[in-house]
Amino acid sequence: MAFSVLARHPPNNYTPTGTPDGKICKYTGQSVRAVPIRVVTVGKKRSRGVQLICDEYKEKLQHYCIIDDVLIRSNPRNARDAKAQIEDEDTAVINLCKTDDWVVLLDENGQDVSSERLAEFIGDAGFTGASRMLFCIGGPYGHGRQLRERANLSIKLSSLILNHQIALLVLLEQLYRAWTIIKGQKYHH
Repeated sequence: MAFSVLARHPPNNYTPTGTPDGKICKYTGQSVRAVPIRVVTVGKKRSRGVQLICDEYKEKLQHYCIIDDVLIRSNPRNARDAKAQIEDEDTAVINLCKTDDWVVLLDENGQDVSSERLAEFIGDAGFTGASRMLFCIGGPYGHGRQLRERANLSIKLSSLILNHQIALLVLLEQLYRAWTIIKGQKYHH
């Protein structure tokens, strides 16, 4: 699966870098600062099967960085209007953002990047001054205005629209893949 990225509001000292072909990660085999990662998902309760796979990837990722995930209930105030639902979810996610978070929006309108490029973003995050990377998976109607304005990057997991549970699984696998690329391990070939 490919990711996509649109840079927004980067910290003052952030300069995106990387290879033009996106096939080789500049950090492979080098030491990088492991910025903690939080994944915020808006949606319904996860199925047991999805939760088992999420736990497996989080356990694998803990060898490389601190990772946690938060599930925000979709439509927290049971609004009948989609716009009100988006605003409520938006506020709930924004309230979890710290001022020094590097916010990555997962969005169907983001731009494509390779797994190697995602690895570079993770490596680059260590130089941004960010205390944490925050990956945001939206609810059924997507992300709200506040979060879109706050996001530093906008990426997509696929050209297909994915259910939030599937998006979470794909993201966790790609984060694990990115770390194995950075460490030069054999998972990614």
